[in-house]
Amino acid sequence: MTVRNMRQGQAGGHPRRSLFTRFSQAVARYAGKPATFVTAAGLVAVWAATGPFVGYSETWQLVINTSTTIITFLMVFIIQNSQNRDTAAVQIKLDELISKLEGPREILLDLEELDEGELEKLRQEFEELACKARAAKGDKRHAERGTPG
Repeated sequence: MTVRNMRQGQAGGHPRRSLFTRFSQAVARYAGKPATFVTAAGLVAVWAATGPFVGYSETWQLVINTSTTIITFLMVFIIQNSQNRDTAAVQIKLDELISKLEGPREILLDLEELDEGELEKLRQEFEELACKARAAKGDKRHAERGTPG
């Protein structure tokens, strides 16, 4: 399926996104803004300032502990969702570029699916290629040690 086919029939040429996708994108967008940090820091400061008035009670401590724990717990899923989408999009873009290059190895198209041992073998292979390229260019410092730059 082509991108053009995926976007046909959609308003403004934008793909339809699920409610959770739209929600997670909005939360991630606002969570990364300086104003959001300042607001959160302000809330913590207000909470800390109320301590002397409530005698630093257990309830006072429980309010901040519970609220930050819940927010952190939920943010993990929001951030992971955003990260998964971003990673998938980058992988697709890289796959497209690799597929259009002349002479690429097709095994590189799905590296994220390989196990650790296979990835390590490929990494070592590329390190050797880099050392050979440096040696050919006259960078003897790295070529003699057999290590990448």
